[in-house]
Amino acid sequence: MSDTDQRFAFLAQVPVRWSDADAFGHINHARMVTLMEEARIQWLLSAGEEYAPLIKSAMIVHVEIRYQAQLRHHDSPLTIGMWIKGHRSVDFTIGYEIRGAEAALDSKPACVASTQMAVVDIEAHTLRRLTDEEKAYLKSWGRGPA
Repeated sequence: MSDTDQRFAFLAQVPVRWSDADAFGHINHARMVTLMEEARIQWLLSAGEEYAPLIKSAMIVHVEIRYQAQLRHHDSPLTIGMWIKGHRSVDFTIGYEIRGAEAALDSKPACVASTQMAVVDIEAHTLRRLTDEEKAYLKSWGRGPA
């Protein structure tokens, strides 16, 4: 858990590239998914070798994004707070709050999102069940008090 804000399991700073903006100067929708991916990779890689099987076998099955304010290139780097919203037997869901560089962590996020990640057996090409250890680890990444 970050020392900065207990509401997030991980805080990532993700720079906005010039190519992330659309013709109107807003961060393009498809690029927002890429920026979220960069934050998610930072977080998942921080888990260490012990959880490599979980990290390397997770694939996205659903993305949901709600824009609540504009984000532009000058809002770089984005602050992306993440946590585990929940898990089931074969998947887990990551929650995101995305703010511009100057926004306070307790301000309304410009974007809220989630990604549902299914866990697969890479060799068998089938879903696999989360182990009890993986479930406990995911639970430890849950959202703290707001």
